[in-house]
Amino acid sequence: MTLAILKSRALAGMQAPEVTVEVHLANGLPSFTIVGLPDTEVKESKDRVRAALQNGGFEFPARRITVNLAPADLPKESGRFDLPIALGILAASGQMPDAELANYEFAGELSLTGDLRAVRGALAMTFAMYKGRARTAASGQSTNARAEGGAENRANKPTDELNDTLLRTDAVTAAETGIETSTETHIETRAENPTAARTKTCTAARTFGFILPRANADEAALVADAAIFPADSLLQVFSHFAARGADARLVRHRVALPGTVSVSSGAAFQASQADFSDVKGQGQVKRALEVAAAGGHSVLMVGPPGTGKSMLAARFSGILPPMSENEALESAAVQSLTSGFDAARWKVRPYRAPHHTASGVALVGGGNTPRPGEISLAHCGVLFLDELPEFDRRVLEVLREPLESGQITISRAARQADFPARFQLIAAMNPCPCGFLGHPANRCRCTADGIARYQSRISGPLLDRIDMQIQVGSLEHAELRDAATGEPSAVIGARVAQARQAQVARQDKANHLLSTVEIDRYCRPNEAGEAILQLTMQRLNWSARAYHRVLKVARTIADLAGAESIGPAHVSEAIQYRRALREH
Repeated sequence: MTLAILKSRALAGMQAPEVTVEVHLANGLPSFTIVGLPDTEVKESKDRVRAALQNGGFEFPARRITVNLAPADLPKESGRFDLPIALGILAASGQMPDAELANYEFAGELSLTGDLRAVRGALAMTFAMYKGRARTAASGQSTNARAEGGAENRANKPTDELNDTLLRTDAVTAAETGIETSTETHIETRAENPTAARTKTCTAARTFGFILPRANADEAALVADAAIFPADSLLQVFSHFAARGADARLVRHRVALPGTVSVSSGAAFQASQADFSDVKGQGQVKRALEVAAAGGHSVLMVGPPGTGKSMLAARFSGILPPMSENEALESAAVQSLTSGFDAARWKVRPYRAPHHTASGVALVGGGNTPRPGEISLAHCGVLFLDELPEFDRRVLEVLREPLESGQITISRAARQADFPARFQLIAAMNPCPCGFLGHPANRCRCTADGIARYQSRISGPLLDRIDMQIQVGSLEHAELRDAATGEPSAVIGARVAQARQAQVARQDKANHLLSTVEIDRYCRPNEAGEAILQLTMQRLNWSARAYHRVLKVARTIADLAGAESIGPAHVSEAIQYRRALREH
């Protein structure tokens, strides 16, 4: 056989579309051509594949080799196609049997010695493969059910006559191989007389697995129902298909996920993680961060240098509610698109703190081949922006849409990619250029115009989208001398988790995700609370967005207190969380 066909996956944002790798050997002058819109990394695979085959003891055919990566209009990048191209050459040249190739998908970069190296996006590719196979199996069963019903109606016979269905299994069982099995049913109608027909159902079990480098095995195996077969080298993959003994076949990989240690921080709360009890004083700020964690609200902390803003932000992820399975899988899939995902951080909320010199592309993502930025890498976690006014204003403005929508769309001339960006923004800044505006001991040396220019680096529309804006005051010397006696993160996190559970039970989402209609339904204060809110709006000239955000924060405060309705105390506290910088 001079033609081999294998399956692999490309990456297009969060999607991993299927790629068919077709390898054809023809007579003519020896050549090696790759077509199908490959980029430079894919074109260079010719040299890697040639060296890997030769150093592995295989014969590299001196023929005209054409590799087609279909569909042709889908850009292909990275070295993940090295493994399927090499296997295709071996199968097309008759050096390896190809009977089982259709039962697997392949991805992996080859070294010159034939070893397999890790690739990006293993989790995204595995998840796409699993969903695609499941969708195909469900579609096949639905089609067969309709066909069977039609045949039964045409025969006009009772359903008992289908009890003589013939079942035929053509592949090894999943118990023997550990590979996921998908069932395809074929309807065969044979006329026994002009008015009757007999339906014969043939069921063939097909097996599907994913072969990829061992370094990606833990990450890919997070998709629990996917069959992952890791390999260390091209020779191991060859032996899996060529050897007759079971000892030479690859073994399905299963990952042992970390167990839950503390309910306050998810499935992998480490004892060595920074704790809120380390922070001295700042009881009001800790309370505000507890409210923010319970409702998923964004926070801006304003205060002089050395008051603990960065210290508090670094401990914020430790009091967030535990991640759900879907949240953990989404977060891991995004991280796998860059440097890969460590299975030890399963269900640990990400914490990203980019430097203020970061560009807009670094923050939201981009590039010729779109990659996720910091806001997507912080998906379902925390994005901490320290020294907020020092960021370029154009960089900060790109946060406005993701803060509202929870996703980012990156458009380029040749392609478009969507990435999730449902992060919780925690920002910190000084009140003025020198930092000591309002400090009880140090005197501020900034002019009124200088303070206004400094604070205006944060635009009104962006500030309006930040739910809570709180003051972080300096500590007295006595507080610094005394030992820290604050509540630990586990205690705060338990209250946060309880409040979040109440929100999910009531409205099936966190408070910060409530729409305008849902705010009217779930966040309406009582008469006394509404009077306070209306008076505040008139005096401070708040926007409609600010009004709704105060109501959502008040709803979270009521949830922490276990109250069914929003009272004046809840509204008053929520109002105080929005007056740190400007009267918005």
